[in-house]
Amino acid sequence: MTNSSPRDATHAPPSFRSGELSDARLQAALKTLELTVRRRLDGVLHGDHLGLIPGPGSEPGDARLYQPGDDVRQMDWSVTARTTHPHVRQMIADRELETWLVIDLSASLDFGTALCEKRDLAIAAAAAVTHLTSGGGNRIGAVVANGEQLIRIPARTGRVHAQTMLRKIATTPHARDGVRGDLRGAIESLRRPQRKRGLAVVISDFLGDIDWQRSLRAISGRHDLLGVEVLDPRDLELPDVGDVVLHDPETGRTREFSVTPTLRADFAAAAQKHRGQVEQALRSCGAPVMSLRTDRDWIADVVRFVSTRRHTFGAPNAGQVPRQ
Repeated sequence: MTNSSPRDATHAPPSFRSGELSDARLQAALKTLELTVRRRLDGVLHGDHLGLIPGPGSEPGDARLYQPGDDVRQMDWSVTARTTHPHVRQMIADRELETWLVIDLSASLDFGTALCEKRDLAIAAAAAVTHLTSGGGNRIGAVVANGEQLIRIPARTGRVHAQTMLRKIATTPHARDGVRGDLRGAIESLRRPQRKRGLAVVISDFLGDIDWQRSLRAISGRHDLLGVEVLDPRDLELPDVGDVVLHDPETGRTREFSVTPTLRADFAAAAQKHRGQVEQALRSCGAPVMSLRTDRDWIADVVRFVSTRRHTFGAPNAGQVPRQ
């Protein structure tokens, strides 16, 4: 395995540190991100958004055998009864898809110990979803929350709109120290006004209380869902560093700890338990989970997720999807 620099362009999204970039640097960073996404994701979908998620459909397609992980809401009971084997009914996607991004940019995302900050990765995920769902008259909009303010970007079509939307996301200001995130409030905002049936993508590190499950389940009644989990290695385990001072920007508290083997084990166990609860909560709402980490090639993880979804749901040209 070859070593890579901390900011290896192959693996790390460009830095959007707090939206404080000059206009020229911001434009360059967004252009770099766009080129990375297009170079690595072009051809993955072949123009069919079904590769990202089953997607809303208006016409029934062919039935096929049920596979573990399939949405039970798509069960074809008549074929199942006739063949005595469980079948699901694939849906032909609507020609126009409306996608809404719910992007958590609270203070816990202004953190990163590997290739980038979680904030950068959240913006990169938004760019990837935008590319994967755009075109063909599809609309995309966003709700961006930092805990202090909620920014709404109306759903529209076109490349110019997509670029403007990503610019607004990338320049979202930081919340003041001590301000908690409000993911539940951001998800709730999708319920009013009522929107056309489409796809809702929630991008967050999902740290903190899981108080958003009921709101997300309400959204699932009208929209297909996707959860994008953005993590840093330090969200999962503490390094062996001895005495350390830690600051929580969402509570404003600062504490000094002695990082002992017992503390490291307890922290890792608690982090793993929380991740399991988050995944269970998302899946109970019908949301598959795409996990991205600051210490991995995030775009390869996106390609892998899309490829798996295409294979799982029997999308056309599934055999032509690149695998990594």
